[in-house]
Amino acid sequence: MADRANEPDGQVGFVRRIGLFQATAINMSQMCGIGPFVTIPLMVAAFGGPQAVIGFLAGAVLALADGLVWAELGASMPGAGGSYVYLRQAFQYRTGRLMPFLFVWTAMLYVPLAMASGVIGFVQYLGYLWPDMTQTQGDLTGLGLIVLVVALLWGRVEKMGRITAVLWCVMIASVALVILAAFTHFSPDRAFTYPSHAFDIGDHGFWIGFAAGLTIGIYDYGGYSTTAYMGAEIKNPGRVIPRSIIYSILGIMTIYLLLQIGTLGVIDWKDMLDENNVASSSVASAVLERTWGEGAANAVTVLILVTALASVFTGLLGASRIPYNAAREKVFFRQFGTLHPRHRFPMLGLLAMGAIGCVGFMIGRHTDLATLIQLLTTVMVLVQALGQIAAVTVLRRRQPTLRRPYRMWLYPLPSLVALVGWLVIYGYADRNSPGRHPIEWSLAWFGAGCLAFLVWARHERVWPFGPREISEDFLPPAAEDPGRDAAPDPDADAGPVEPTPA
Repeated sequence: MADRANEPDGQVGFVRRIGLFQATAINMSQMCGIGPFVTIPLMVAAFGGPQAVIGFLAGAVLALADGLVWAELGASMPGAGGSYVYLRQAFQYRTGRLMPFLFVWTAMLYVPLAMASGVIGFVQYLGYLWPDMTQTQGDLTGLGLIVLVVALLWGRVEKMGRITAVLWCVMIASVALVILAAFTHFSPDRAFTYPSHAFDIGDHGFWIGFAAGLTIGIYDYGGYSTTAYMGAEIKNPGRVIPRSIIYSILGIMTIYLLLQIGTLGVIDWKDMLDENNVASSSVASAVLERTWGEGAANAVTVLILVTALASVFTGLLGASRIPYNAAREKVFFRQFGTLHPRHRFPMLGLLAMGAIGCVGFMIGRHTDLATLIQLLTTVMVLVQALGQIAAVTVLRRRQPTLRRPYRMWLYPLPSLVALVGWLVIYGYADRNSPGRHPIEWSLAWFGAGCLAFLVWARHERVWPFGPREISEDFLPPAAEDPGRDAAPDPDADAGPVEPTPA
């Protein structure tokens, strides 16, 4: 009962049924998709050799530091919605609903771009089975796959659980088979022979490669926060959410390191840099071909194609609910809060993200996958990553009586580590995508979001066109904290404030 007493009234319809094992599995299933199968050659290219394993380790460190930010926020505000709930609670005192609106606005871009990267991976591995595929045929295949995923999601939600479970099993099988094949023919000399100056940290080029590798690494670890978005359905969220985040990151780190090292022990890293070599586009298939033969390579490639489909399917399934939940909470355009009259799924969010995913896929196909990853990461950094790091500190000051079942270890050190990591990724983005300008594009999208917010706020008559609405939904009742009423109001000089009904 204690878990439910601290929820907004709008959340009481959820049932807390998901325990620690299920929560960790959910996070890991979202993290372990097509990513490592397509990014190992990108990581090798970034570092210029098998020392590319540094990128996965650095990505794990950033994921753990950022995961502790998610852990404190998710444990103290265990409601449905994740980031936009945290950002609204933290920044409502000065900027009303601006930050949660901008989060949804940026999610409408970076989530479809992430989905598009999975589709590009699908087309790359299809090329192993279809070596004569032309550029146009690949484009049409990818666009058709996105349309297929949208069509599959255009149905009853209760069917999705069974489909997702099957896809997840195939995903795990494909990863396990590649790792097993690699270590049955593993060459330590090939995996651990490094080029000269591989670890020359005094070389500026090393840090440019490190920033690129860190970007790819954190892209591969994406998904560790899934249970935070499901906070209203997690049993004992103060304990389960933090542990599910930490356990899933450590588990996926182990899997990724085995996959990376095993691959480097079979495939010469120089082959991954040769555009005419199959290892540059379908490295897992190349591992199977050199270890267990062409037949096994073809079979596992089919499993990887299903894995790619799974990552796109599950990603769009969850992401299409973000604008819906936000619209229902009155922090985004209300049109996105409409469900299909018969099948009860969010139509507009699904269609919008599907369309943006098609555009992102074509951008990635006609530039490169690394550029697409840089674009989606820079867009996400501005609001969600940096905003949530600030939110932890802001909420500790603004809402000191907020129940915090989990408090960040060694605060504020993890926040600072995460901050440095995200700033490195953002600051080096243009250098790692010369001529593509991911920083400028992210700022343009952010600016467009601010303008969209002003249009929306004017229509809804909220700040800055109306009073700020303070809704401290997760604070304990005043009766439980006698000293709360006596505390000074940090916004006493900020003008009239109207409370929002919970």
